[in-house]
Amino acid sequence: MRTKPLVAAILLQLRLLCGLQHVGVCYGGSGNADNLPPESEAVSLCKTQSIGKMGIYSPYPEILEPLRDFNIELIVGVPNDSLKDFADPSAATDWVKRNIKDYSSNVKFKYIYYGWKRSESNRSRSTAVDTNLLGVFDPPSAAAFSANAGPFMEPIIGFLVSTGAPLLANIYPYFRVKYNHQPVPYALFTATDVVVQDGKLEYRNLFDALMDALYSVIEKTNGKSLDIVVSGSGWPTAGGAVETIENAGTYRNLEQKTTNHVKVGTPKRPGKTIEIYLFGPFDENLKEEEIEKHFGLFYPNKQAKYTISFS
Repeated sequence: MRTKPLVAAILLQLRLLCGLQHVGVCYGGSGNADNLPPESEAVSLCKTQSIGKMGIYSPYPEILEPLRDFNIELIVGVPNDSLKDFADPSAATDWVKRNIKDYSSNVKFKYIYYGWKRSESNRSRSTAVDTNLLGVFDPPSAAAFSANAGPFMEPIIGFLVSTGAPLLANIYPYFRVKYNHQPVPYALFTATDVVVQDGKLEYRNLFDALMDALYSVIEKTNGKSLDIVVSGSGWPTAGGAVETIENAGTYRNLEQKTTNHVKVGTPKRPGKTIEIYLFGPFDENLKEEEIEKHFGLFYPNKQAKYTISFS
């Protein structure tokens, strides 16, 4: 793979840090909105809300600078338009120096991944995998990559296993409701009965089913030792019949649903805490698709849309 020198250089030079908090936020800065507070205020809001993890899609200086001495663990993406330069290992080394090493004395970098970005609508456009790469996901034990995705994913999984790095995956049950007609209670953690029976394993929520489908498919691709980090998940608060503040609050209620749930693992891997990043701090009113504008946890005035706690 031509990008292997890039990934190797990044992994060798990145200081990996481990923390106790398992839930963070994805933050793309203010470029997709015209009504948001500056990045420095967004970083301060994360600290005020006890948010200990953040994922950003590029090493934005306006975010990295205010993160200095803030004790927030950080995932940084290498933007797609930079990849063409990284066939030369010296370019990757220079990128790491400018964007990582120059901040590493007081910014807590945890992972670097290239092409890391939340998928738009129901299409996968990133190296951080989307569950739409699965040609089969139901039941989870039968999961398989699509014919197009399999040849690309096999070497990626092999490389991640060899380096000990996790696989980043965007898991949005909401999009399975919107595009694949999955039941809303199944996606919102509110189904009381078993929806999918998979041998001895029972599934009452779609999040678990999608996670275990990914676990199953990477095991079949010699990735049994591979961990999964949920690099993006969330629910929109406006834009349609199921896109409401009430449903978003139900999905992301950090005391009863997603956060506490990820502490207990999935039916396939019980007791294995899941590291997850919720999208995102604010709505982004300049995005083209209406649904994409409404994933924010907070209003532009930094007030929470619904009861939320990261502590």
